[in-house]
Amino acid sequence: QVQLVESGGGLVQPGGSLRLSCTVSGSIFRLNTMGWYRQAPGNQRELVAALNSGGSTNYADSVKGRFTISRDNAKSTGYLQMNNLKPEDTAVYYCNLKYYNSLGFLIDRWGQGTQVTVSS
Repeated sequence: QVQLVESGGGLVQPGGSLRLSCTVSGSIFRLNTMGWYRQAPGNQRELVAALNSGGSTNYADSVKGRFTISRDNAKSTGYLQMNNLKPEDTAVYYCNLKYYNSLGFLIDRWGQGTQVTVSS
């Protein structure tokens, strides 16, 4: 069973930085996409950043130039570097992994979420 565990959230002042980590345990046959989503109270969950197996990235307009998604395959860990944080970045951040299992099925897994609060 593949599991995702996020870490790195917390309270930061506006203009500060945080790095979120998503550690993957279990066996993945073939990666499709790793992504970070966020959900603020009263809002729908939205895509923040995604990284596909070919290395292409996709960012929400609101975070372009401030956030960077990456992964370290050797450590089975994905990252979201967040710089110049703004109060509107406050949300629960979720790691998402889409991968193919050995039978060829596309599997969708979510982490438990980590709270990011940007406030002075």
